[in-house]
Amino acid sequence: MSASTPVSTPPPVPPATVAARRGSPLAGFFIDLGIAIVAMIGLSVVAGMVWGLYRGAIIGAQIARDGGAVPAGAALTEQMGEPGALAQVLMALVATGGTALLVYAWRRRATSVERQASRRAALRPSTWGWTLLVATVVVLGSNGLGYLFKQFGVQPVPTNQALMQHAVSQFPAFLVVFAVLLAPAYEELLFRRALFGRLWQAGRPWLGMVLSSLAFALVHEIPGTSANGPAEIAQLWLIYGGMGAAFCWLYQRTGTLWAPIAAHALNNAVALAVLVLVGVQ
Repeated sequence: MSASTPVSTPPPVPPATVAARRGSPLAGFFIDLGIAIVAMIGLSVVAGMVWGLYRGAIIGAQIARDGGAVPAGAALTEQMGEPGALAQVLMALVATGGTALLVYAWRRRATSVERQASRRAALRPSTWGWTLLVATVVVLGSNGLGYLFKQFGVQPVPTNQALMQHAVSQFPAFLVVFAVLLAPAYEELLFRRALFGRLWQAGRPWLGMVLSSLAFALVHEIPGTSANGPAEIAQLWLIYGGMGAAFCWLYQRTGTLWAPIAAHALNNAVALAVLVLVGVQ
């Protein structure tokens, strides 16, 4: 890894993207978070409705070909079934990716000055040295924490693990594109650029790191959506929260969002490779 920029001259804080507004930056953070929550729920509902219409059209066409009667009640629900792995991944992409783009475009759009600074930072060799270092620390740290908790009998199952296992066996190429390229890009855009970036810009990076990392952890493991108990949820929150904090630090240290996107992509690639190997075993 090449020599980094001296600590005394860190990358500049991103300039304001809009004219200065009255009010607390913390209030702005929670407004952004509220918009993200509402948008994510709304887009999830819309994506589910689109899937329902699609399934209904397929069932209707089949009934028309067979000349049968339209099923009602429980029979229709049984025929509709549940979204498959591909449908669930696409719905997640629409909900979270759409939310990230909405919050970015509406609340935290980059200026030409910010884009130029990001490009300059991306050309520094030290940027990619830090990226590789942080990605390595995240992978080793999350696995080390998992091993430590395992000694006490705590072995959580991530909420999306079953989905990923089905997706690996059914459409591995698309899953690689989704998990390694698309998900890191829109998650970093939302959690690091929009949420962390607002408080960093306001001169409160540590508060932004804590709050955005907490939101990042909660999105990845929502209590009550899996069979995990309190200890298992706590472990997953520590892993995801630590990962989010590391990516915040990397963004602040390098001055370009491409760095945490790349580190996030490397982490996901390693996790996906492990999932494939475990599936083979």
